[in-house]
Amino acid sequence: MPATLSSTKSRAALRTSARVSAELLLVLVMLTVALWALGRMWSIVWPLIVGLLLTTLTWPLTRFLRSRGWRPALAAATVTVLFLLVAAGVVALIAVPVASQSGELTDGVGEGIQRLREWAAGPPLNISDDQITKAFDTATDRAQEGLGSMVGAVVTGVSTVVNGLVTAVLALFLMFFFLKDGPRFLPWLARQLPGRLATDVPTVAARSWDTLGAFVRSQALVGLLDAVFIGLGLWILGVPLVLPLAVLTFVSAFVPIVGALFAGFVAVLIALVSNGLTDALIVLAIIVGVQQLEGNVFQPMIQSRGLGLHAAVILLAVTLGGSMAGIVGSLLAVPLAALIAVVWNYVREQLSEPELELPDDESSAGAPLPS
Repeated sequence: MPATLSSTKSRAALRTSARVSAELLLVLVMLTVALWALGRMWSIVWPLIVGLLLTTLTWPLTRFLRSRGWRPALAAATVTVLFLLVAAGVVALIAVPVASQSGELTDGVGEGIQRLREWAAGPPLNISDDQITKAFDTATDRAQEGLGSMVGAVVTGVSTVVNGLVTAVLALFLMFFFLKDGPRFLPWLARQLPGRLATDVPTVAARSWDTLGAFVRSQALVGLLDAVFIGLGLWILGVPLVLPLAVLTFVSAFVPIVGALFAGFVAVLIALVSNGLTDALIVLAIIVGVQQLEGNVFQPMIQSRGLGLHAAVILLAVTLGGSMAGIVGSLLAVPLAALIAVVWNYVREQLSEPELELPDDESSAGAPLPS
């Protein structure tokens, strides 16, 4: 006889589904409110994020000085001044030439896409559909706009000089205080929270800090190596705009997967326009070789621990961040996803059932006898 549905079990399943749906809806509402509040406070949150990222880069030197007996304030002030000097040198030696050549770089990308369009319209493809032509035009416009905004972000950091100056000053002050008082933050936080939160929140904060620091420092070093090797290859081939392309490669390293593809695409287009198809193919080979060297040698050596994220998750995070907040969203998407993974892993650890350990006599009962 066919089995009949149990009305009691069905009602219980419906009640459980309704309760879970209501709880998920409540979580989504809370996330929406949190994102709305974050957007309203973005003028404060953005300098805070920049200050944290700068602190992750400069903390190892500060920790070294403090381990040698330097007072926290003196070590933080020294590292902050050194950072300002290095940043000023970078602006003087790199950012100014990049700014002067950004228009030429953007025009080169547009011309390269136009050549690809002409090649696709000829044999053997013979593509002449108006819709595809319109897609090429849209791609050209978006590439020019995206490249221009990225170069502008590298040079100015924000859309206006006033906002950029305020952001930079606040971020530097926050970096100084983070370097000076950072180790005292978690003990202070633990004293302010009641009950179990005094243990859970500092533990999650410490793990998040380790993950964020590992990501920023490793990506900065890997991006620097990529920029040096690819820049040398472009310089040897005589490709113009070597310095802007190297800077673009370094900045793009902070957007995993998508950044490397974008920077390599721009370099190949510039080589195609200026040097021809042969050099463009050589540039493509150089970029592929450097990326393989990065993935198989640089990152395993530099990154002491991974982010714990699958490549598909990283790609989706970058896409979502870029669609929601442009370049800033793309830059922050992967660190944010890694921090969410840290919180999720900790919650899963706390909710998982502890493994039962068998007594010695029971665990050895099923073990094979020694020969």
